[in-house]
Amino acid sequence: MAPPYWDEACRHLMRKDRILRRIIPEHPGLFLQSRGDAFGTLARSIVGQQISTSAAQTVWKRFIALPGNASPSPASIQELPADAMRAAGLSGRKVEYLQSLCTHFEDGSLHVQEWAAWPDEAIIKELIAVRGIGRWTAEMFLMFHLLRPNVLPLDDAGLIQGISRNYFSGEPVSRIDAREVAQAWKPWRSVATWYIWRSLAPQPQNY
Repeated sequence: MAPPYWDEACRHLMRKDRILRRIIPEHPGLFLQSRGDAFGTLARSIVGQQISTSAAQTVWKRFIALPGNASPSPASIQELPADAMRAAGLSGRKVEYLQSLCTHFEDGSLHVQEWAAWPDEAIIKELIAVRGIGRWTAEMFLMFHLLRPNVLPLDDAGLIQGISRNYFSGEPVSRIDAREVAQAWKPWRSVATWYIWRSLAPQPQNY
């Protein structure tokens, strides 16, 4: 099911942006979808950091195939030997990041139940206090778990590449350039970003 704001956002973007007026109709029936529970979404983001989408999918499949970890939770991951996680393809640092994430969920330092009422920047501030979670991961969480409509992930290589290709004929694009293009997208920058990604990869990716 599409987010409740999706159709309104698409109409707005097609009125305001000539590039999106072309891109949006090319992808009917596709839309941003939630990735499930908060812990699993963040754990999967950590697993997928700094590796290709295909590699991330492979490592994640190996990770959830570990005994007792089919549905990763703080309890299940804390029971896993570090050696087993490394054997599944996780670096030693990512093992530490996942263990840190477990600790933050278990000690109550992440106010998961309250996030629905919090502004985006407050959630980002809390998430980046967790070792291994940077702003990009927090922004992906806002988009893919909380379905926040106005996130602009300027650290995302795909977004920058898509803006370069669609708006600047492939010329290099700075964060300032990207931010200026995205002015017309407010208050639906998540939706616009999602369609810019689709212009590069028509099918939504898992990471």
